[in-house]
Amino acid sequence: MSELPGDLKYTEEHEWLRREEDGSVTVGITDHAQAALGDLVYVELPEVGQDVEAGGEMAVVESVKAASDVYAPVGGSVVAVNDELGDDPEKINADPYGDGWIVRLSPEAFDEAALLTPDAYQELLDKLDD
Repeated sequence: MSELPGDLKYTEEHEWLRREEDGSVTVGITDHAQAALGDLVYVELPEVGQDVEAGGEMAVVESVKAASDVYAPVGGSVVAVNDELGDDPEKINADPYGDGWIVRLSPEAFDEAALLTPDAYQELLDKLDD
């Protein structure tokens, strides 16, 4: 298990999010999620300007093993997508918390209490390993 970045929040669906200085929220999938999926071969990104609902589907990642939805951890408007993933979806495998980010949202609201801390997410992962 890799070290979980302490500046991120996590969801039970294995997304991570980081609050940026401008108030936007960058979202990706966790190292656990990318490892479970295996080598990614395709990423379907939302459109910039698209509105997403908290908990709703906003992207799809496909591997040689399976396709998986990526859910919006907060509701809001898509302000940026990682276009580099179109040609290089493996960036998520190589650097899920950095170059492998998926989308940046302008959140309607940001309820940190509904999200998992790194310690709480690690507890979730430990339960999955049992």
